[in-house]
Amino acid sequence: MNVIKQAYDLAKTEYAKLGVDTDAVIKKMADVNVSLHCWQTDDVGGFETPDAELGGGGIQVTGNYPGKANSIEEMRADLDKSMSLIPGKQRLNLHAIYGEFQGSFVDRDEVDVEHFQGWIDWAKEREIGLDFNASCFSHPKSNDGFTLSSKNEEIRLFWVEHVKQCRKISAEMGKQLGTACVHNIWIPDGSKDTPVDRSGHRKLLKKSLDEIFAVEYPKEHIKDAVESKLFGIGSESMVVGSHDFYMGYAVKNEKLICLDNGHFHPTEQVGDKISSTLEFVDEVLLHVTRGVRWDSDHVVTLNDDVTMIAQEVVRANVLDRVNIGLDFFDASLNRVGAYVVGTRATQKAFLIALLEPTKLILKFEEDAKYFERLAMLEEMKTMPFGAVWNYYCEQEGVPANGAYITDVQQYEKEVLLERSMVEA
Repeated sequence: MNVIKQAYDLAKTEYAKLGVDTDAVIKKMADVNVSLHCWQTDDVGGFETPDAELGGGGIQVTGNYPGKANSIEEMRADLDKSMSLIPGKQRLNLHAIYGEFQGSFVDRDEVDVEHFQGWIDWAKEREIGLDFNASCFSHPKSNDGFTLSSKNEEIRLFWVEHVKQCRKISAEMGKQLGTACVHNIWIPDGSKDTPVDRSGHRKLLKKSLDEIFAVEYPKEHIKDAVESKLFGIGSESMVVGSHDFYMGYAVKNEKLICLDNGHFHPTEQVGDKISSTLEFVDEVLLHVTRGVRWDSDHVVTLNDDVTMIAQEVVRANVLDRVNIGLDFFDASLNRVGAYVVGTRATQKAFLIALLEPTKLILKFEEDAKYFERLAMLEEMKTMPFGAVWNYYCEQEGVPANGAYITDVQQYEKEVLLERSMVEA
């Protein structure tokens, strides 16, 4: 008998004793769609100009591991390889700097659908959805630290037009692909040292958002999200788009709030925010990452923070109201390997959550049997979820256990290192 199947059958029996149907859980995993962020392949460089490099704006990528994608063709090859090692059907999340500009400079306020039609066709061939982001950073008009909240009206209107164009592109993506495109707005606006006029900049940000959202698109084509941050590089003392600001704006204007678990104080739990937020907005967008001491965007691993996020989504039965995206960038290791590890870790967290006998544990809680609740939560930590995960991977036709490591190593040898030799 297949060893993976044999281990699964044993695990299935153990979970059944707790009232958990593992076959049903595996089917439910089809609803866990993770949006892979394209910028892990090239360290957030983009393809606006030849040899584009990141130019600041609150973002920093460290490391110089060989094999960085230097073209859209190389990026797509890396994405295809990554997705071939990840179970299930995923999505792709693009930034506006990743258009096909054919070697010509197209400024941010002029990006249009034609520059992303190739990506739409690529996604259509793979039967996956696309998500999108305005790129309000790494540009001469973001160098003073303010974009949509700039007191320079020319600069502010430039970025307003950029985001308007990005929403237009997003709506077309959703229309052509038949699945709503999540368009997310994050801006680096803030102050390195203590500002005096916080209010003035926030009034301008609200004005810009109102102008941007004045154009309406069908909800089945686009979902609009806004993303807060506690602080950033160059905005340590004040971020204009704080959590309080965007939460208020999202609730009042029926937008999605983006919860990035690296964008809050290290002692805050994004998992705890999900049920609160969904009382007041229809949907949320998750940016799953791993902060080390601060918003460092390390590759996602199966840690307590990610597990809690998944558990809260499943326990509240709101998987259909949560959009799951990744947001990390690490140039110190194999970039394809980073995708595979980070995505599979996120999926594992949701599998663990779906395997939980929530009704049983909830009954203990409601009967004030707190010892029993605590004991059962502890016992779940050593249940054989790994056997279910391996079977799930096998059913999806991707490597189980750590077998994908060899695939990534082979891809590095045959493809990634060859790029580095050409560059040299």
